[in-house]
Amino acid sequence: MSSVDSQQRVLSGMRPTGKLHLGHYHGVLKNWVKLQHEFECFFFIADWHALTTQYDDPSGIKDSVWDMVIDWLASGVNPGSSTMFIQSQVPEHAELHLLLSMITPLGWLERTPTYKDQQEKLREKDLATYGFLGYPLLMSSDILMYRAGRVPVGADQVSHVEITREIARRFNHVYGREPGFEEQSEAAIVKMGKKNAKLYRTLKKRYQEEGDMDALETARALLMEQQNISIGDRERLYGYIEGGGKIILPEPHPLLTPDSKMPGLDGHKMSKSYNNYIGLREEPDSVVQKIRTMQTDPQRIRRTDPGEPEKCPVWGLHQVYSDKETRDWVETGCRNAGIGCLECKKPLIDSVLEEQRPLRERAVEYENSPDLVYSILQEGRERARDAARDTLEEVRSAMGLNYR
Repeated sequence: MSSVDSQQRVLSGMRPTGKLHLGHYHGVLKNWVKLQHEFECFFFIADWHALTTQYDDPSGIKDSVWDMVIDWLASGVNPGSSTMFIQSQVPEHAELHLLLSMITPLGWLERTPTYKDQQEKLREKDLATYGFLGYPLLMSSDILMYRAGRVPVGADQVSHVEITREIARRFNHVYGREPGFEEQSEAAIVKMGKKNAKLYRTLKKRYQEEGDMDALETARALLMEQQNISIGDRERLYGYIEGGGKIILPEPHPLLTPDSKMPGLDGHKMSKSYNNYIGLREEPDSVVQKIRTMQTDPQRIRRTDPGEPEKCPVWGLHQVYSDKETRDWVETGCRNAGIGCLECKKPLIDSVLEEQRPLRERAVEYENSPDLVYSILQEGRERARDAARDTLEEVRSAMGLNYR
């Protein structure tokens, strides 16, 4: 696999936290469903990551994995269009984590923003463990294992992709300088033919002397088109134009996802820890009860009191679920006391239930067919392991661990 191909590969995962809520659906899963038709996608259940903070009580992880996979499938993540697997069932992740730990400075892990944040938030837990310190490296191994060029993340997770880029860069610098690298690269240029060789050299000069990023992108496209060079030569030439060595582990790029606009029942971000969520496939009676009892504008005590939508958590949900006509009706009716709070909530309840209906129906099919879910994960595991073995073969060889 070439580093240019990696730009068409996406890797993303979730810790198993049990059944998901509508915040996950709007913030992550709808995006996954879209991406799986545009890229080669690997989606994994990060059960080893769950152990970094739940090592003292892993009893709920298994059921959480099952519930979460069913939610993925119910949301439209398609095993025919993407690869779904459980992290711990691809042991190659652990080996790459170990090998990368040999070259990763401790300071890089300690400065990861979420390292200290999580320690502060979870002060009741003993997180002075190697596993917790090393989880950013395990995350990097997950990405680099599949040579994924794109990683969908929110703005608060970009730092994890950045450390992955640094690790890939360090690995390529240390191990990509194979004996005779420049000679082999020059020989590979000749194989491209006179016209393409001249163009490559021109683009290389423009990038190295002027920092022209367009020249780098054009060179990538040029290399992708070449039929006369091997994948190994392509990797050498990709590294050669950047002034480094052979690209063994391509550097990933964050694929920024829009912040989820799905507020919780109290107006804050929807979260299980805040207990302000609506389950992705929650029972209709429960959904109706939760929305009907939502807090509204505290200044609107009586039915005849005018209200202010901006001060009401219900208005946040209307922003997600209601069309402009309904929102205009809510704004006018609230401000002039023309509608009551229960009237305001009625179209919202209808819209949420309508969105959930097909999700619940699809989930029932998978809940009643555990063997089908198991087979989907098994097939995903095999596809993931095939890709993982290819990467590890190159990594071991680069590190001098290939004994055949």
